Amino acid sequence: MGLLCPRKQVTMIQFVDVVLKVIFVQGRNFLWQRPSECPKCANWKVWGHGHVQRNFEGFSVPLWLKRYRCPECGCIIQMRPSSHFSRFQSSREVIRFALARRISHGKWPPGQFSGRMRHWLRNLRRQIRARLTEKWKSGLMKGFDCLVAMGRVPVSRSI
Repeated sequence: MGLLCPRKQVTMIQFVDVVLKVIFVQGRNFLWQRPSECPKCANWKVWGHGHVQRNFEGFSVPLWLKRYRCPECGCIIQMRPSSHFSRFQSSREVIRFALARRISHGKWPPGQFSGRMRHWLRNLRRQIRARLTEKWKSGLMKGFDCLVAMGRVPVSRSI
């Protein structure tokens, strides 16, 4: 007799245009747009797979984000606001503004966590060195925009 080998679950993130404040107010009652197909196997049928809580800057409690599951390949599709990078609590706009202010004025914006912002700047430099040409002379913010255009998270630790 053969042993049943469970399928390895793959989680894919699907970015959608949503307003976090509306999700905060409506909670689990927020109407998410169901994906038209599985991003892994292109199966047309995806099922609701509950909600998960995720923290976002500016909200005192975690917000409920919707998940879907493909019955064919077992892929889990997690919805995520397109205003945020994957695995980041701060929005892209907040990250970019904080870095631009530090680079141009030499100071971090008030009211933010400076440790987190130093992390972003250090990782932006690392990403530029690893992903862009050796002598990147256009500046850090242009490097930020170039990395975003490449589909990369410019402030991510992973290279």
